Amino acid sequence: MKFRPSGGTFRAATRERVRPLTVHQLNELLLVCSIVLLIAVAAVRVSSRSGLPSLLVYLGIGVAIGQDGIGVRFDDAGLTQIIGYAALVVILAEGGLSTPWREIKPALPLAAVLSTVGVAVSVGITAAAAHHLVGLEWRQAFIIGAVVSSTDAAAVFSVLRRVPLPPRLTGALEAESGFNDAPVVILVVAFSTAGPVDSWHWLLSKIILELAIGAAVGCATGWLGAYGLRHVALPASGLYPIAVMAIAVLAYAGGALAHGSGFLAVYVASLILGNAKLPHWPATRGFAEGVGWIAQIGMFVLLGLLVTPHELGDDILPAVVVGLVLTMVARPVSVLVSTAPFRTPWPERVLLSWAGLRGAVPIVLATIPMVYEVDASRDIFNIVFLLVIVYTLVQGPTLPWLAKRLRLGPAETAADLGIESAPLERLRGHLLSVSVPEGSRMHGVEVGELRLPAGSAVTLVVRDGKSFVPAPTTVLRHGDELLVVATDPVRDAAERRLRAVAEGGKLAGWLGTGGNGPANRR
Repeated sequence: MKFRPSGGTFRAATRERVRPLTVHQLNELLLVCSIVLLIAVAAVRVSSRSGLPSLLVYLGIGVAIGQDGIGVRFDDAGLTQIIGYAALVVILAEGGLSTPWREIKPALPLAAVLSTVGVAVSVGITAAAAHHLVGLEWRQAFIIGAVVSSTDAAAVFSVLRRVPLPPRLTGALEAESGFNDAPVVILVVAFSTAGPVDSWHWLLSKIILELAIGAAVGCATGWLGAYGLRHVALPASGLYPIAVMAIAVLAYAGGALAHGSGFLAVYVASLILGNAKLPHWPATRGFAEGVGWIAQIGMFVLLGLLVTPHELGDDILPAVVVGLVLTMVARPVSVLVSTAPFRTPWPERVLLSWAGLRGAVPIVLATIPMVYEVDASRDIFNIVFLLVIVYTLVQGPTLPWLAKRLRLGPAETAADLGIESAPLERLRGHLLSVSVPEGSRMHGVEVGELRLPAGSAVTLVVRDGKSFVPAPTTVLRHGDELLVVATDPVRDAAERRLRAVAEGGKLAGWLGTGGNGPANRR
């Protein structure tokens, strides 16, 4: 009889301690969140002009709201880790969706070596410095070495896309940031649960197995998702972006539940989806970019809240020392070792060494030892936080200057052609909405000179707000919007031809720019 009253008392006490969110509290929360989002959006303009990654501004907002600022107290490392993982999934998905395969394909072998062998070299050198120069125990030293050896996808995607670099370098750095999260997470968890692993061959085999499972799940999910979206006409264009992001998240969850690398799975799946020429792609790309910004803002602000600035004083010198060794020794050595088989030119090696940007990923990973209650885990978090702040301030703004000094700029190319596809399931055809941007070599080409494959035709042109049905002699201009109808069998061929003309002009096919050659002329 005594058991039931005690149980009821416990439940009553629980209800008193954890009261549901009221409507008034919800209104206050929405007000604060909307103000923070607006401030963060406005801060992007400031960060883009200064060359600093926006993550610093977002972290600053979190610190300003936190305990030493407005006074919001937040110290839940476990919740921060969970939200950070979720945000990282979205960021990796957006990065994969927006990475052209033609840029990343030549860089895949180098990126794979940088994210495995390069990470191992960086971890060893950084851990040795943390032990011998800073005085940390080997366990904590290896944790810091693993945490800071991962380049940050959000920082790389946001900074490198504003820096004019050759596609092979941009592809290598973006692919590295997408790949290296997986082995680093495995290392940090292993060191946090059992300290330095004596059985290195066991750890190596585990990393290889998880990467293989993650890659397989990502490939399968991405291919099946792209196939389904290309062959099933959804009733509303707004459903395609939702479906694409859902498939990307499915890849992460499937890879993680299969005891593989969910981070690698989501990046690979998103990379496949992003290059699959899906219907309504511009809308999907815009939606993914918006969700990615929200994920970055939320993650960085939350990480800023977790920091207590008045506790950072004793960790400034260790952070500077570890960061100096990481930036000037560990990263360059890892790049030299990783690029040795590829005969990479020295200017590119220098840039790869300096462009190893750190950001939210190391800070999120630094919450893992806090969750596992590793000794001095708070000091590890503070050192990593300060290291990211200091060296992002140094590396971010100087990267464009270094690229210019090394004379590493992209070759002049024609502007890419914007094509949006909408499937017509009942008619077994597709509507291609084509934009002719400034710089496109489609300017000055007659409609008849497009030489589209049989089964496709330009049916409408919108120019200066007016639409008309073009004649074969109609000359296309910058700013035109074309509506191209293509039957299902020739849809891909029509898009290839349009892109070839946009790149090579009316002589595409004879200039090695692809598309239909003389044999396929209509």
